[in-house]
Amino acid sequence: MSSKIIYRAFALFLVAFFFSSSHLAAQDAPSVADAARQAREQKQASSKPAQVIDNDTLAPAPSAPTTPAKDSVSTSAPAAPENGSAPAADKPAADSKEEGEKKAKIDALKQEIADKQRGVNLQQREIALAQNTYYSNPDHDHDKTGREKLESMQSDLKDQQGQLAELQAKLAELAPQADAKSPEPSKP
Repeated sequence: MSSKIIYRAFALFLVAFFFSSSHLAAQDAPSVADAARQAREQKQASSKPAQVIDNDTLAPAPSAPTTPAKDSVSTSAPAAPENGSAPAADKPAADSKEEGEKKAKIDALKQEIADKQRGVNLQQREIALAQNTYYSNPDHDHDKTGREKLESMQSDLKDQQGQLAELQAKLAELAPQADAKSPEPSKP
């Protein structure tokens, strides 16, 4: 009988030894989560293409007005024509000055439109927040101040949208080709 006890004890010892050794081997191997994380990182690293820099990706350099060098400038002024009109060389300068002023007005108007659009978007988000607050009140049917606040905010939004439309119309009048370049209204 004592031999049966020894065999059973030895068998239990062997089983315990195999389970503990398999547990230790499992700890050395990476877990499934670690393997998935490594695979995801490798996929992200390989999916990012190298950035190619060419003329299309570079911003164009600002073109400076070409002026003749001081050495080549003549000191004599051109004579005025007899009929009293301005010389032909002054007309393109006046046109370029007018174009420059028009471009400056257009740029200022575009900036004003962008600012107004940001204000409209902000007002829309504030109205959405106020509506959520108002309608989350179970007794919102009897909340006159909340309703008046919402109506006031909505009328302010309509005013701002009207002003934005006026600015966009002014930009369209000033430069019909500029409306294609005007900033797109972003959605909240």
